[in-house]
Amino acid sequence: MSPTLQDNAFDQWVDRYLRRQRSLGRAYVHEEQVIDALRRFLEKNSCTDLDQAIFEAWCASQGHLSANTRRNRQRIVRNFCLYRQRTEPTCFVPDINRLPHRGPYAPPVIFGEAEVGRMLAMADRLAPTSSSPLRPAVMRLAVVLLYTAGLRRGELLRLTLADVDPRHGILHVRASKFHKSRIVPLSRDASRELRSYLSKRLRPPLSGSADSPLFCNTKGCVRGYTGTGLREGIQTLFQAANVRGNDGRIPRVHDFRHSFAVGSLLRWYRQGADVQSNLPKLAMYMGHVSIVSTAYYLRWIPQLAAAASHRLEAHFGHLITGGAA
Repeated sequence: MSPTLQDNAFDQWVDRYLRRQRSLGRAYVHEEQVIDALRRFLEKNSCTDLDQAIFEAWCASQGHLSANTRRNRQRIVRNFCLYRQRTEPTCFVPDINRLPHRGPYAPPVIFGEAEVGRMLAMADRLAPTSSSPLRPAVMRLAVVLLYTAGLRRGELLRLTLADVDPRHGILHVRASKFHKSRIVPLSRDASRELRSYLSKRLRPPLSGSADSPLFCNTKGCVRGYTGTGLREGIQTLFQAANVRGNDGRIPRVHDFRHSFAVGSLLRWYRQGADVQSNLPKLAMYMGHVSIVSTAYYLRWIPQLAAAASHRLEAHFGHLITGGAA
């Protein structure tokens, strides 16, 4: 938060809270965005502090969001208020029982090579803009890396020119979730796509500085794509390529990561690989602490069920004699 915004007690509390949380090793980027949105709402309504009435008004302004999103944002504000309450017992703290009830999350949409192929074709048809001269190339490479490397959206957006090794086809993901860094080797096709993109990205007048973003959306390449900008671009491709779930839902950007994990499992079954011994490798590649986290991404789809059933039959079908016991 800019020092110029710390003019009242509320701003000072926010600054202290963020510094305290970050001293514990937490990034708190999303939390800062939520609390700063609340601060701007107070400012807009000529309020200097939070109370029940202004908190309810702020909550009402987000009525268009899902219950889970609203609950998460309100919980972030409540945690901030609880921090204040330690030294300011009379400060307002939202009642946890009045927060929206958590609803079930929509299951991910799993898609495959055919859908990604249509998205790549649509990316090539995108028109460059004055603020994003590399828009078609950016969206094409984003789709390739999300699908073939299973990157998180934030990992993709934080990549700089120094983080990519086009000669060896390697990405260096630095200080990602839980402050873990990892080396991500790319497939042959993904490496070729990366080199093709860099042939455009490194042309003047775009910045070739090692610390400049890989995905830039300004003429000078000083500023990288935001999460919103990438999401809107990918959503455009989903719609143009008619990539939808069985219930007609448009996938989310994070569904690329689910599709990558499921696709890896399906590929191993079809190749006759030892799936169990490969799971720790998948966890490491995706940046997980263990396969417990990876299991969250492994959805049971008909193609996977058929591949597993075929393997079971090939290995143990001769033991099944049929007939009633």
